Amino acid sequence: MARCGIATAGNWIVDRVKIIDQWPQEETLARIESEQRGTGGGAFNCLVDLANLGAAFPLTGLGCVGDDADGRWIRETLRQHQLPTDGIVTVAAPTSYTDVMTVGATGRRTFFHCSGAGTLFGPAEVPIDRLSARVVHLAYLLVLARLDAPDPHYGSVGARLLADLRAAGMQTCLDVITEDSPRVAQIVVPALPHVDCLVCNELEAGVISGLPTRRQSLGAGANTDLPQPQVVSRLDGEAVRAAARRLLELGVQDRVVIHMPEGGYALCRDGREAFCASLELPQALIAGAAGAGDAFAAGVLYGLHEGWELGPALELAVATAGASLRHPTCTQGVEPLAATLAFAAQFDRRPPAVQL
Repeated sequence: MARCGIATAGNWIVDRVKIIDQWPQEETLARIESEQRGTGGGAFNCLVDLANLGAAFPLTGLGCVGDDADGRWIRETLRQHQLPTDGIVTVAAPTSYTDVMTVGATGRRTFFHCSGAGTLFGPAEVPIDRLSARVVHLAYLLVLARLDAPDPHYGSVGARLLADLRAAGMQTCLDVITEDSPRVAQIVVPALPHVDCLVCNELEAGVISGLPTRRQSLGAGANTDLPQPQVVSRLDGEAVRAAARRLLELGVQDRVVIHMPEGGYALCRDGREAFCASLELPQALIAGAAGAGDAFAAGVLYGLHEGWELGPALELAVATAGASLRHPTCTQGVEPLAATLAFAAQFDRRPPAVQL
């Protein structure tokens, strides 16, 4: 089969993005200043971001939704982007949704998630024999109950699905959620030998590899006499590189790509590596960070499918993530490829966080 295109599989979520004035203490009040409905989940976000970038290759979505207003909204959103809906299966559960509480002044967000139909997505919803995609992106392990279930041979059902996709001739890409628990070793680690490209953030890379990538220290000028002195989290660039090497040792077949507020880093099995610093965006331009990780992944996927060199692919990933910050929803800040790259070219970059 001549393979072309990208399929995204996994979480299809409706995000209810609420901009709030502050993050409240328990039993206190925070004011909702605005609210919007948007795409959510790695499969949904990445597919729409790729469509927004103007991908000229086929795009396919695979997932489960409920027979409800949210499920119909997901299908309609795909149609508006001229994307097929036949891979979206209706099941007897409510469509997954997330309340995304975003602090307006900082863009920092907290998620309240209802798994719903996502818990019913499994290998039966992935028609491997009919897929003509070159790349399949699975997002996210650790919140897909059927794929997270144990498998006697592969360790997890998700690992088995990824192995079957690779055996059929597709490149596999994987993203996970941030979770520090024994489930990571049970679900994610067994999947790595069946993954061509792992995309994750620096915290997830640290948890999966067992090599923390950030260091906690007292902030400059912190008053240590206070009951809770200011603690600052600093990226350890060498630890990021070490974590990427360890993830390759754990089985990732081709490349590990790690995104972080400071930028993006990629390491390939053949030794190629690249770092791209993030954009120095003015705070007034940042409306929300809910979709930045998936936007970054969409840039990685675009470059992977098109065979771009590592550096330009990372540049696109960072640019797409930066563009997404302009809107409180996950995908509405992303524009066509040329416009996204032109947007990124307007801004300075942060100092390099990983020395190559």
